Amino acid sequence: MRWEMLFADLEGQLDAARSAAVRFDVAELTRAERARVHLVDRLRASLGRDLRVHVADPSVHPLGVVEGRLVDAAVEWFLLTAGTGVQVLVPVGAVRAVRGLASQVAPDAGAVERRLGLGHVVRALARDRADVQVLTEAGVLAGRIDSVGADHLELAVGGSSWWVPFAAVLLVRSS
Repeated sequence: MRWEMLFADLEGQLDAARSAAVRFDVAELTRAERARVHLVDRLRASLGRDLRVHVADPSVHPLGVVEGRLVDAAVEWFLLTAGTGVQVLVPVGAVRAVRGLASQVAPDAGAVERRLGLGHVVRALARDRADVQVLTEAGVLAGRIDSVGADHLELAVGGSSWWVPFAAVLLVRSS
């Protein structure tokens, strides 16, 4: 009898140790998988959702917080509709915080989607001759995009132009 109880106890301890090891492995794999998730993957999985996005301190830049429905997203940028006819282009690198994302994650972007950089969408705004507001850390510039280079845009403001590096763009608002 004693031996049976001893073996039963040892078997129970072994089962408990195996269960603990499995739980540990699952938790570790979950953490490792989450560590591979990029913000853009959550954005791409959130199409159609209402988001609140901070790109700058609103006390410094009142336009630094934007709310709208996510209508498109690529690796470098996403597009919100923020009211009647207003569209807001946000470079992913400008995001300081975002609320409203789905808990799901989109699969890896395909080759075409990875090539759709910020320049592609800004060129579409230039082609349409849309009036835009470009928010930068230096302030808001309003005008029309005349041309788009590899890493910058030319914004016509009155009779002169501003050249704005993509890295300085916090958002582009058009109507």
